Amino acid sequence: MNAAAEQFTFSAEDYLQGELHSEIKHEYVEGNLYAMAGASEAHNLVSGNLFALLHAHLRGTGCRVFMADMKTLIQTLKNQRFYYPDIQVTCAENDKDQYVKNQPKLIIEVLSPATERKDRAEKFYAYRTLESLEEYVLIAQDVQRVEIYRRRTGWDLEIYGENEACHLESVDLHISVAELYAQVVLNPA
Repeated sequence: MNAAAEQFTFSAEDYLQGELHSEIKHEYVEGNLYAMAGASEAHNLVSGNLFALLHAHLRGTGCRVFMADMKTLIQTLKNQRFYYPDIQVTCAENDKDQYVKNQPKLIIEVLSPATERKDRAEKFYAYRTLESLEEYVLIAQDVQRVEIYRRRTGWDLEIYGENEACHLESVDLHISVAELYAQVVLNPA
């Protein structure tokens, strides 16, 4: 006989309190928790390269860049979601919570086989509900490819590849795609 798996739902308050003490990060979607998996070397290098470029570029501007351990809150009338984007930038003076940001102007996800579908669909849909968000960027880790979606274009897709440069308009940063992939071994044997 098959027993149905018991499913628990959590309040946002319980989730936030639990994350303060949990050794494993979880994303929160409408009361359900989803454990986060570890990342590959390529994922870490691409994220780190972009974080370093953004951090240096934004120093002294009032904007702040955060890596994967900072949550983003998406609040709608019906539900709450907390995601851990790979990188986010907020410039809002009142976005000061120590563990959660709710007014990012730029969100970046580095794609992995385990997260790509969710990053392209569920998260993209949710992130676009943030009035502050100006750009959503997806970066491949196995090939030099950057995808930029901008609010001002109705979220139309722009693709940049090897030997090209892209412009993150939300923070006025020009980056060569090659810079993002510095030290990354693509298609390792």
